[in-house]
Amino acid sequence: MSKNVDTQPNKNAEGEKLIYAISAGVVLILVGLIFYFAQPNNLWEKILDFFSSFTLAEVPGTRFLNSDAGLFLPSPISPSAHTVLYTAIFQFCIGLGTFQLLLLVARLKIKSLTKKIAETLGSLIYWIGTSYLVARFLNSTTSINGWWIFWAGILLILGLSFVARGFLLFVMNE
Repeated sequence: MSKNVDTQPNKNAEGEKLIYAISAGVVLILVGLIFYFAQPNNLWEKILDFFSSFTLAEVPGTRFLNSDAGLFLPSPISPSAHTVLYTAIFQFCIGLGTFQLLLLVARLKIKSLTKKIAETLGSLIYWIGTSYLVARFLNSTTSINGWWIFWAGILLILGLSFVARGFLLFVMNE
């Protein structure tokens, strides 16, 4: 089935170069738009505040047998204090997710290699899933437990994107 798509990899080399150039441009435009629309909040200042607020916090439920020591990982002191940054991250994820959808359609139209189509499908799942997690778990009511649930969800979405990519490659006999 995939033999029709992948028989002439050099045929689509120019299309792939164009896709890479457009992708880089879209990311830069998206970052610029997010910083522009984040005004009057100084997004750069909010980013610096976020990273300067990190401390080591114990991940709930990770205490080892007969021990008072658990797993400690970096987290913001007050996760709910960074809603401006979370909004910007949500917008970035939605923007990249939308772009990945358009890119998937373009890759199908120009008959890209199956591995490129699978990569784009995995990216689409990751960015749309991440935007959901940001909207669901990172907001003005985020607690430290919500922070850890968000990161567990990121691992889940990352795994789902890998499975989707692998499944497409398997189905297409790559």
